Amino acid sequence: MQWDIINTLVRHYKSHSEREYAFERCAVEICRISDAKIVSLELTPPTRDGGRDGIGLYRLGTDFSFIKVEFFMEAKCYAPDSGNGVKLTSRLISRLKHRQFGYFVTTSYVSEQAYEEIVEDNHPVVVFSARDIARILIECGINSVENLEKWLNSIDA
Repeated sequence: MQWDIINTLVRHYKSHSEREYAFERCAVEICRISDAKIVSLELTPPTRDGGRDGIGLYRLGTDFSFIKVEFFMEAKCYAPDSGNGVKLTSRLISRLKHRQFGYFVTTSYVSEQAYEEIVEDNHPVVVFSARDIARILIECGINSVENLEKWLNSIDA
């Protein structure tokens, strides 16, 4: 089921009028449904975005005592067998400032070297790869190709 979800997702955006750039809206929604502490997440303009596809605020603390932390999101819609290398992940990492973190959302995977660098260097980056995306969608009830297509059409509207 997971691969059906991912392959449908990739096919949808490969044939979309805005191509893979439209996946950025989907990545925003995936982030939002994955964590209720995301206060806001807005897309950046398609060009001159500083290498970030989205900018958001994340809430840390309790209902009566909290802070908001800025984060960035990078979205990549690639075939599941096309990995994201160091160049793509380091682009997001290089834009993070002190006390910021990032989400790297991809319909494929992060190469072993890129992932090792994120982990070993303790970069504050949350990676949502193809399998993670499928699990997030399935857990929130988007558990069939039909449900996914309806959800994608609502995002595109």
